[in-house]
Parts: sequence; structure tokens; C-alpha cells
Amino acid sequence: MTTLEIKDLHVSVDNQSDGDEIAILNGVNLTVSSGETHAVMGPNGSGKSTLSYAIAGHPKYRVTSGSITLDGQNVLDMSVDERARAGLFLAMQYPVEVPGVSMSNFLRSAATAVRGEAPKLRLWVKEVKAAMGQLQIDQAFGERSVNEGFSGGEKKRHEILQLGLLKPKIAILDETDSGLDVDALRVVSEGVNRYAESGWDDGTGQPVPGGILLITHYTRILRYIHPQFVHVFIGGRIIESGGPELADELEENGYVRFSQPAGTGV
Repeated sequence: MTTLEIKDLHVSVDNQSDGDEIAILNGVNLTVSSGETHAVMGPNGSGKSTLSYAIAGHPKYRVTSGSITLDGQNVLDMSVDERARAGLFLAMQYPVEVPGVSMSNFLRSAATAVRGEAPKLRLWVKEVKAAMGQLQIDQAFGERSVNEGFSGGEKKRHEILQLGLLKPKIAILDETDSGLDVDALRVVSEGVNRYAESGWDDGTGQPVPGGILLITHYTRILRYIHPQFVHVFIGGRIIESGGPELADELEENGYVRFSQPAGTGV
């Protein structure tokens, strides 16, 4: 079992115009454990993506107070690559292009870094082909530069390809459903569900189910990925948590109830 624990997290960014800091996260508390899927839902500008970047260690986002731990280890003391090797994975809302680096080289280098040794080539080729087949990715993409010239849907499929091959302890999926058509959404969701079931190897040969933090605006991806926990994110913090029924309420009524100031009667 593994646990990602976030306590009273406050995060700021620099204001480009005057150099002052702008507070984005205002006391986030959240715990994600093996075998759990948490959906964080909120309107644009509420700070959901900032939460994902702060966990991953993006230098633009400064943690001013609070803590993030993974199995008791202080994540904030780790560099970005140390966080990845410790078992954290971020599927980005806007995956970046890396010209000149082929997908095949990138994937094997990433697997080598995470696993601590280079996977045996013959077995690795079979593993990658099988994973690409499950996600309906053309084998020719392996020789193309990372995300260069890929459509939005292709980029998202390759993010989930990385998820399936790297097998992290905890996966943070930042609006993985954005830009996907109906067919791509189904394929990507199936990939996420496979990861949730197969998880990662704790060294005993027994798979540990993956933990998922799914950040999204919409409930459509929740038709395929079924969270046990749903959190409403407004104003840089979680203001309400519940089960799947909370997502149903958001689908029907939106965020109005959660956005109204106290005492308005709305």
C-alpha cells in the first residue's frame, strides 16, 4: 500500500506585472491511497492544475506552507526526477513537444530511470507493442519525436502509454479528457482503468493497485472511470467531498451552490 498525503497546502505564483506573489492554493487537504480514485472537480481558474503542478514540482509554483508526503517521505524536499522515481506521475493537460527525441528512446530512458536498470530490449519491445496496441497507437509513432506534430488526442494517448509502462504508485491526471473525441475518451479511460487494476510491483511480485487523482471539469470521463471519492475545488481549496453522487449533482446543477457566498440564500 502507498499513500499520498497533502496537508494545509498553500501555493503562490509570481505576478508578472508587479513582482508580487499571487496565492493560488489556500489550504488544500487531501489523501490518496492505493486502490483509490479521487476526482477533483471545479470551474476554470479554481487552482486544480496548480495542485497537480505543485505535487510534481513545477518551479513556477512556490509552496508557502503545508506539506506533501508520499509514504511518509517529504515530497517537497525532492527534485522533479526524484518525485518521479519515488512513484509520482503527472499526465499533463498540455503535453509538451520534445523535438529530436524519439518516443521509443524517451520511453525506454524513462523506464530505465524509474526501474533502476534498462529493461531487456527483446522483452521491452514486446511490452511496448502490447501497450501501444491496447491504446490503438500506430507502431510508427515510436520513431517520431515526442509529441511533435501529434494531435491533442494522440498526445493524451501517449501520456496514458507512459502511465501503463512506468507503473507509478500514484497517478495525477490533469484534465486528461480535454480535447478527446468520444472514441479516444473511451480508449484513454480503458488505459487508466488498466493501470488502476494492475498498479505497480512492490518487489514481492504481487501487484499493488494504483492510486489516481483525476482532475477534470466535466463528468463525461466519469462514465468510464468511476471514482470512489469526488471533491469540489473552489477558490484554491476543497470545499466539499463526497461519493459519486456529488459528481451527479455537479452534472445537473453545476457549481452554483458551491460558488455562492454564505448567507445569500441561493
